[in-house]
Amino acid sequence: MVSDPRSTAAKETFRRVKRHFSPALAMAGKFMGQGAVETSAAGSRVTLSDGRSVLDFGSYAVALLGHRNPAIADAVRAQLDVMPTSTRSIQSPVPPLAAESLAAYLGGSLSRVYFGCGGADAVEASIKLARMATSRATVIAVDGAFHGKTLGALALTDNPRLKKGLDWLLQGVVHVSPDDPEAVARVVREQEVAAVVFEPLQAENGARPLDEQVLAQWCRDAHEHGAFVISDEIQIGLRRCGARSVALEAGLPVDCVLLGKALGGGVVPVSAAVGTDQLFEPLLADPMMHSATFSGHPLGTAVIPTALDTIEKHAEDGVRIATAMATGLATIQERHGDVVAETRGRGLLWGIDLHSPELAGAMLTGLAERGLVVSPCMTRPTTIRLLPPIVATDEDVDEALVLLTEAAQAAAVGA
Repeated sequence: MVSDPRSTAAKETFRRVKRHFSPALAMAGKFMGQGAVETSAAGSRVTLSDGRSVLDFGSYAVALLGHRNPAIADAVRAQLDVMPTSTRSIQSPVPPLAAESLAAYLGGSLSRVYFGCGGADAVEASIKLARMATSRATVIAVDGAFHGKTLGALALTDNPRLKKGLDWLLQGVVHVSPDDPEAVARVVREQEVAAVVFEPLQAENGARPLDEQVLAQWCRDAHEHGAFVISDEIQIGLRRCGARSVALEAGLPVDCVLLGKALGGGVVPVSAAVGTDQLFEPLLADPMMHSATFSGHPLGTAVIPTALDTIEKHAEDGVRIATAMATGLATIQERHGDVVAETRGRGLLWGIDLHSPELAGAMLTGLAERGLVVSPCMTRPTTIRLLPPIVATDEDVDEALVLLTEAAQAAAVGA
């Protein structure tokens, strides 16, 4: 019998992942791909090594514009053909143009920009700047928060499993309840606070929105104390949750907005901290105070103006998809309440709460078998996250809702 080269390639991939990364990672990937690996992608769909085409409503918020969006791919090719990297000694015109586009996109009130490669880069830069600008150590974060896994960002993240054995390195952060409007006022009376950091909607915590009135009170109390306010919108900004910036649209007087994930158009890794002159004062005084070789990398930043323009061209599509998702998920919850405890979300980010981790596992299995890619929540094992691209068609949304319904039915039978 002649072995299938596609199957052989998948097995070799899992062997290498197991050998060089982690056996658990190989097992998880084998489960999610049902023994296959991804080989190509376009738009909302990913082709696997066994020939199947699956619908991507996951990708951890990166593929907002779908996979290999033509406009983004063209922008990358154009920069690749002239100068993909930088001398770092001579100025490149590409990053400042991207910064100008991004500042204008957010309305112009935040004019200073730091570019990173991943979301945690932006988090690290913002809290470092806040501490340096204020000469204060304490940062306030929120229960249920996720801001990344590098040490500074991990200190803000509220997940004991991720912090195990590292507590002694993760100092200077106070976590407060998202339901307590007086929480910031109490902390600033007791400690010298540099910044308050929050996600207006906690994506990793099951697509949980925070009360805007509470956030507004926190902003007032922080500013009265001389502390900065940082809105982490790495997962939820750029129209993922409807707005360019959730905090700015809500009228919250934040000093910095953090963006990432979709900022590179689903093709290149890039993130940004966009803030005020006051927050960026340490970098204005000494631009080498916080630097990185690939900060403002031309190949990454070249796509930003195109990505922003393309997102805006699809803004109304996002509203259409969000409406369909809200209606469809409410129907699933109503019909399958024995499996689905709650659905919630905003725009193109939705969480499905199952009644138990076992049911969540059954749903994930059913979706993997049926070909719908979703994103689990690291801090909530009972929640499955849906992140449809803004370029999804009506047929894509209908297909996703059908597959979710079938998976819920199968989970109920197996319960």
